[in-house]
Amino acid sequence: MSRFALVCCLIQMTSSLSATEFQGVIDDAETGRPLVARVYLIDEMGQELFVESAGENGSAIVYQEQWVPMPGISEKHTTVSAHPFRADLKPGTYRLIVEKGKEYFPAEIMLTIEEKPVEQTIRLKRWINLAERGWYCGETHIHRRFEELPLLMQAEGLNVGFPVSYWTTSSVEAPSLNPAILQRGNRSRFGPRQDHGAEPVWIDRDHVILPRNTEYEIFNIGEKRHTQGAIFLLNHQSVFTDKAPPIADIARQAHEEGALLDLDKHSWPWSMMLVPVAKIDLFELSNNHVWRTKFGFKSQQIMPADWMNVEMESPGQMTEWGWLNYGWEVYYTLLNCGFHIAPTAGTASGVHPVPLGYSRVYVHTGEQLSVDSFMDGLQQGRSFVTTGPMLFVTVENTQSGTVLKSEKQKKQTFEIDVQSLSQRQSVTMQVIVNGQVVETIDPHPIQTDDGAWKIDATTTVTLDDSGWIAVRSIGKQPDGRKRFAHTAPWYVEMAGRPVTPRQEQIEWLIELMEEQIERNRDVLSPEALAEFEQALKAYQKIQERVVGK
Repeated sequence: MSRFALVCCLIQMTSSLSATEFQGVIDDAETGRPLVARVYLIDEMGQELFVESAGENGSAIVYQEQWVPMPGISEKHTTVSAHPFRADLKPGTYRLIVEKGKEYFPAEIMLTIEEKPVEQTIRLKRWINLAERGWYCGETHIHRRFEELPLLMQAEGLNVGFPVSYWTTSSVEAPSLNPAILQRGNRSRFGPRQDHGAEPVWIDRDHVILPRNTEYEIFNIGEKRHTQGAIFLLNHQSVFTDKAPPIADIARQAHEEGALLDLDKHSWPWSMMLVPVAKIDLFELSNNHVWRTKFGFKSQQIMPADWMNVEMESPGQMTEWGWLNYGWEVYYTLLNCGFHIAPTAGTASGVHPVPLGYSRVYVHTGEQLSVDSFMDGLQQGRSFVTTGPMLFVTVENTQSGTVLKSEKQKKQTFEIDVQSLSQRQSVTMQVIVNGQVVETIDPHPIQTDDGAWKIDATTTVTLDDSGWIAVRSIGKQPDGRKRFAHTAPWYVEMAGRPVTPRQEQIEWLIELMEEQIERNRDVLSPEALAEFEQALKAYQKIQERVVGK
């Protein structure tokens, strides 16, 4: 019998068997308290199944969004409330995986289903509590619906959410609650979004939704397909009715309303124009192409320069690690140009195959979460971005985002205290100065009482001119993929001198702007094209510092 025939026979035999009820309960291993969490259920054939709530007042949210289909890439899970959940299963063996954000160990259990009902308690163990240390997390690119967020944010331990409420993908459409992109295929199944106003919506004292956020994601200029890119206006007050491009006046109004501007991805055609023109506040060190499932977007419109030395799978095809390093190299280039941009993270959960908060930014706010302290810490860079490890660093006993000033230009040594905690033992830490790894810290991890692996280290770096310092930690997973944490920078200013980029960095920015001016010349309005010319002049002025150094 051929393998195909055997598989068909097994499927037919299995389908003829009656289903058995499986019921599960998730609780905290230490307190016994029922937990909200994310559940995966996979049968022997690799088919991903969903569960439903078994509690009278329980709820379950099924997730399988993937607007850009890719073979072999899938994210199907169910977020369940703190009640029993269930599924009717054919006899066989199943893999049950339960995850709860970043601060709990995931649990994986093999279930054997026969004729009798099966009950299973899944106990999740917390390995770290960031709130107890004064750190609260958020993500700045969310496409989940507002009504889903209370359950999802609690399940993922995500303290602050910025759901996109207004969105446009065309230069001739103002952002709206029901843009054209939502009216295609099954994307309209939720109906139009709703405007929940500009005031924070508190789920409880540790979880808050900032409901008014707008995305300009321009794929079309008039009737012509001509991608520009995306930018997020975060936590603004009014409803924006202006169209883009141009973008500068929109950015100015957003800033006047206290909003922060998030660059989204560094590889959009207009991204490097936005930095000097729109006065970008945030750069996503981990973005919506970083998933729990396989990496998909291997090619981009703007590919990395050769000098970035990013990891490639094949010509024109980046690996996941190459994609992350590409983003970091662009971020380092902008910091070297003197732009004070804080790091953030986003997933676009609701569009891409990725759980909410899979990439996130932790902000140091102090003992209690408040919107003002979080937004201020996010903007100033009292933060680190993570896809897994946790990273606590001080430079000269100060938090990241600090400007360390000296009236004189002289060689200075800075003491760096580092603590890394991770679910896994394999973690490497690197000290970054002006975009270069100046030290790799040899790890000597010890296991904490909670089962995490901790590394404590103290080191020093010496600078003889203005620049910046950051630290990153990189952990290797059993499957070979890497998870990381990356601090915001500390800025070093000596004698008021600006930091200077490397020649290859500023030449890349200038060449990119010149290419984009030619690409957009016969497409954009004169006002929109002028913004690229303005950015070019800004980078050319920075280049004068390199020539004169």
